[in-house]
Amino acid sequence: MKNVFKISLLALLTVTLFACNNDDDNSNPIDPGTDVTIAQFVADNDDYSSLEAALEVAGLTETLNSGEFTVFAPNNLAFEAFLNAAGFASLDDVPVDVLTNILLNHVVTGTNESTDLITGYINSLATEASSGANLSLFVNTAGGVQINGVATVTTADIEASNGVIHAVDAVIGIADVTTQALANPNFSILVEALIAASDTDLDYVALLSGSANAPFTVFAPTNEAFVDLLNALGFASLDDVPQDALRTILNYHVLASANVRSSDLEDGQTPTTFEGTTIEIDLESGAQVIDATGVASNIIVVDVQTGNGVIHAIDKVLLPSAIASAVTPTLTGLAYTNPDLTSLYAALKITGLDAALADTAAEFTVFAPTNDSFAAFLDAAGFSSIDEVPVDVLTQVVLNHAIAGALFAGDLTTSYGNTLATYGDSSNNLSIYINTDSGVTLNGQSNVVLPDVPAANGVAHVVDAVIGLPTVVTFAVADPTFATLVAALTRDDQPDYVSVLSTGLGVDPAPFTVFAPTNDAFGDLLVELGAASLDDIDGATLTATLNTHVIAGANVRAEDLVSGTVGTLGADIEIDATNATITDLNGRVSNIIVTNVQAANGVVHAIDKVILPEL
Repeated sequence: MKNVFKISLLALLTVTLFACNNDDDNSNPIDPGTDVTIAQFVADNDDYSSLEAALEVAGLTETLNSGEFTVFAPNNLAFEAFLNAAGFASLDDVPVDVLTNILLNHVVTGTNESTDLITGYINSLATEASSGANLSLFVNTAGGVQINGVATVTTADIEASNGVIHAVDAVIGIADVTTQALANPNFSILVEALIAASDTDLDYVALLSGSANAPFTVFAPTNEAFVDLLNALGFASLDDVPQDALRTILNYHVLASANVRSSDLEDGQTPTTFEGTTIEIDLESGAQVIDATGVASNIIVVDVQTGNGVIHAIDKVLLPSAIASAVTPTLTGLAYTNPDLTSLYAALKITGLDAALADTAAEFTVFAPTNDSFAAFLDAAGFSSIDEVPVDVLTQVVLNHAIAGALFAGDLTTSYGNTLATYGDSSNNLSIYINTDSGVTLNGQSNVVLPDVPAANGVAHVVDAVIGLPTVVTFAVADPTFATLVAALTRDDQPDYVSVLSTGLGVDPAPFTVFAPTNDAFGDLLVELGAASLDDIDGATLTATLNTHVIAGANVRAEDLVSGTVGTLGADIEIDATNATITDLNGRVSNIIVTNVQAANGVVHAIDKVILPEL
């Protein structure tokens, strides 16, 4: 696998998964004086006689007399425990090359006092045999300072003339892949998965700790990545994942007999994994790994070098084809596994709705916008990326694509439904106008291009445009029943009703309550007035008539109607809430025939007679 990949990601070499400052100011009972080197300090302290002897055997004494270093120094008890655990009677029994690399694993270039140490990776002077790359040390400052999960700093910041010493309570052995996975709490679910997938035939912990098939390159998913996977596949926990499926997934993250560092990465390479199938490296779009579903996982930390391989942290669990084709994902999972829906998945993650649409205890219908749809939506709204959209706005936009219950294409009819989005701070759900006259169109702006994609908790219909939060104008334009009303509102001699009635919630004069006459209602009006067409009604009369259908500053739903006189933008009207009628100043009665078409800036009620101002 020599030169399998190639990319310049050196800036990420010491990037941490989660960084936090350490304010450790441990008292320092040992003060060697600034004219004493690190090697001299070790020689002058009886508690470090084993370390002194080891440095002499390895020929490193002179090294620590010059240069500038940070040394994590194990005391005699630490060396005794190390020798016992390794089965050596004395330091003389340890092969010199092994001892040398172990000692170098305690040394870091430069001076790193306790206040300089943060949770993350630093490089020691020890090296991996096949590549010569420096080994990584995982520093955890969550409680004190711990190195590789095995050694704790007991006395920090012992100053020397050529650096600083931190006394530790254990020898820091040459870490393997398993060691580093165990050390970093952000890989705890990965460790759980390795254990859960192991049996007598294949012990992952032993495999990734050993030399057989080594060195390894491991693309290691973080805890959050595993949580996302469980949501996608509809599992409550790792315990619900069949062991053979979990093993297949884990194998897909490992390259055997290859220590592939970030500097070896090449765009378009397709290395074969331990699972037997390939992944693809994509450097055009960033440092990414493409799995069998075609979805990219971002490499977020690179070159965690161990003695038997290298780890790169990724933000998504990779799915091989054997798994992707064998499971029915949740609605969240459909976005997770579809390369054309990655923007939708990003929106679900940002809003926290990924968990809701992964809930298998409920069923939903989701109109899923493609990546191109989101790009057009963002561009029209003046956002350069989805991260710029206010979370509360994005949440409502995403919810406006979801309906409770599973509605397949055959269940959809031309009608109004309710999405999970809500009006303002209320619990009133926004309406959605579904038109099935020619395919399926939603709110007159989004078309279903791929219907009936089954999910474990419902069904998705892929659409070609984001369904924005509707205004009262949206529904008037979308529903052909209101075509004549739209013609009246947009006639050249009329005020700019479209702009006014598109005013966002919270801006005067919104919200609106609109009593919307149907096409038949306008037809009856023309007969009543003896007019041949809408053009025969003069502009002033038409304006006064249209104004009388709008109540400004109120979102009056059917359940909120109260009998009595109500003021509109035009003339007063008389509401009979009991009989759902409206009487105008001419004594003409209109019936409310459709109620509660809820928009984001008001509500629409359809009526069967045009309301007139006083004639």
